[in-house]
Amino acid sequence: GILDEILKQSPKVKAPDDFVPPEPQPLTLTESSDLGDVLKSTAAFATRLGTGAFVLGWQIDDYFAPEEEGRYALELGPVRVRDSSSVLENAPRPNKPLILYEYDASPFCKRVRETMNLLDLTVEYRPCPGARSGFSDELFERTGRRTVPYLVDPNTGEELFESGDQIEYLLNTYGPPPDTFDRKALWPITSEGFATSTAVAVAMMRSMPGSRRQLNARPDNEKMKPLELWGYECSPFVRPVREKLGSLCLPHVMVSCARGSVNRDRLVKKTGRKFQVPFLVDPNTGIEMFEGGEIVKYLEKVYTV
Repeated sequence: GILDEILKQSPKVKAPDDFVPPEPQPLTLTESSDLGDVLKSTAAFATRLGTGAFVLGWQIDDYFAPEEEGRYALELGPVRVRDSSSVLENAPRPNKPLILYEYDASPFCKRVRETMNLLDLTVEYRPCPGARSGFSDELFERTGRRTVPYLVDPNTGEELFESGDQIEYLLNTYGPPPDTFDRKALWPITSEGFATSTAVAVAMMRSMPGSRRQLNARPDNEKMKPLELWGYECSPFVRPVREKLGSLCLPHVMVSCARGSVNRDRLVKKTGRKFQVPFLVDPNTGIEMFEGGEIVKYLEKVYTV
């Protein structure tokens, strides 16, 4: 079909010679992790009150969960915490990933991405740095405008501008029944004044990430097959990878893995390892790897000129 044709036409890239994916080291600051960067990301996390760190209806199921192959638990000494969502099991799930034209520093894009994390949705991000470059041309051809965020739902045919409308659409289409959760829990996202002012503060802390296309980014990056990134919006370890993907204008499918997400078990089964994010799958080179700092270096080597 059309997708196969697109994939056939994707530019050819390869991993650096002698490249070996690093050994994963969960929750460890490795040499490739920039301590200052992690601290800035952690401050950003606090400024947005940890929004997007937990799925909607997050709950702890067990403090002493037995060890089971292919199942995630947070281990703290003798404690093994299993968590889930009390409400999302009754929420409709999209068959195909949603598509969002966005860029990292935009406060309006951020509140939509956080909603997607909250609802545990898998989304293809098409970066439009500063709403001027990257996929901005594709968006202009599609709509006659360059305004982001722009949401496309291939499952329903719905396409929307305006972050507030997108948030309502996501809650109504992929959220749990309204009587099963308290909407007041969403105030850090739905209170537009608070959401945008704190998101602007976060973007400034992070030096306005994704606001412009990286000067040495390959000119054909937008034509690459979408990379797959497992993680979640506010993770200090995932954030630099997301920012790099955005500034390189690389399309990427984000598999949301906030606390309580069903995707945590999926990642443990997929990798055969303890849960750790970010985890990158690059269909353009065949590389799969953990370790945020090393992923950023890898993207820099493969997708720049």
